[in-house]
Amino acid sequence: MIARLAIAALTRRRARTALTVAGVAVAAAMLLDMVMLGSGMRESFRGFIDQQGFQLRLTPRGTMPFDSEATVGGATALVATLRADPDIVRVGPVLGGKHFVAVDTGVVAGFLLGIDPAAQGDYRLEAGHDLAAADEIVVSTAWLAATGRALGDTVRVAGGYDPQLRRATGERTLRIVGQGRFQMLAASDRAAAVPLATAQAMGGADRADRVSVLLVETRGAADAEAVAARIEASEARLTALSTEAALKFVDERLGYFRQLAFILASVSLAVGFLLVTTLVTVSVNERIGEIAVMRAIGVARARIVSQIVLEGVALSLAGATLGLGLGLVTARWLNGILATFPGLPAAFDFFRFEPGAAFRALGLLVCCGIAAGVWPAWRAATLPIATTLREEAVA
Repeated sequence: MIARLAIAALTRRRARTALTVAGVAVAAAMLLDMVMLGSGMRESFRGFIDQQGFQLRLTPRGTMPFDSEATVGGATALVATLRADPDIVRVGPVLGGKHFVAVDTGVVAGFLLGIDPAAQGDYRLEAGHDLAAADEIVVSTAWLAATGRALGDTVRVAGGYDPQLRRATGERTLRIVGQGRFQMLAASDRAAAVPLATAQAMGGADRADRVSVLLVETRGAADAEAVAARIEASEARLTALSTEAALKFVDERLGYFRQLAFILASVSLAVGFLLVTTLVTVSVNERIGEIAVMRAIGVARARIVSQIVLEGVALSLAGATLGLGLGLVTARWLNGILATFPGLPAAFDFFRFEPGAAFRALGLLVCCGIAAGVWPAWRAATLPIATTLREEAVA
């Protein structure tokens, strides 16, 4: 009975109710998007790290992976020492640098990774086969498009290029054996991977027996933080970055976005609350006489309060339901725009839908709907009956 009365009250002014529900839906969509933004970037970064399958990243002291051209020497001995540690399962040495390929229109430059094919987490093979010889190369889709080459082709790749003399250095003849998706690079990046020894030879004497980063997988029962501390204590030239430390670093860098998301989410809640409060208050004011009559014939205050609060809940619930769909659509659209920023990995998501967090946020909006009906309901239920009826009759 109470639900039927609440629905009848809302459908009495259908246009006004529809506009309020639309406004609440927009507020709910914005709230959902801000919740998704607050966690999406962090979880995307965690996904990249987890895909690689390594718990530690060892870099030159005081640097982050590939944020500079710094390298570590004595790589062969260092890798052997790490692999002898009983708490370490795999070690993946990586040397980063540039490479150049001559084409008809000039020179195509790209990012080159020297890797150990048996312990790599930098790309996923999409076509062809993985590296098996020193003269083989795996490239990205963008690399193939820029150079006009295809799987099976042989190509001359240089480790350096002097634009004034138009002279390449460290050239090698390599065969394209695979096409891969480089997980930490943008889809538009011209990336390639070769065996570590090949990359070191292409870089000349400055790159001999050197690496940019060492990826380390620890045993399941081992404490990654303890292993990191032990490595740093024994190798003063290295910084050991664990997955959790990397996420903490990302959280610090993304603090501005999280604060912005929190502020906008709070504004969305406030807007939704005010919209529902305004409509319920106006609706109650229009029905003051009816409510007074209901009380005069013996309808309990609790039933009147329940009906009015239920109206606020219905508005919030309808708006939250529509806002869920609208929020997912706008999040996908905004994510497509932001994903075009240069340098971002192709699979990086600014907005990531997590059911638990999303439904908690929308549930909070419904709670605001309950709160929005409390004051109008209390006011309507506490008005003096005789005075109200007389004022309504005179009016």
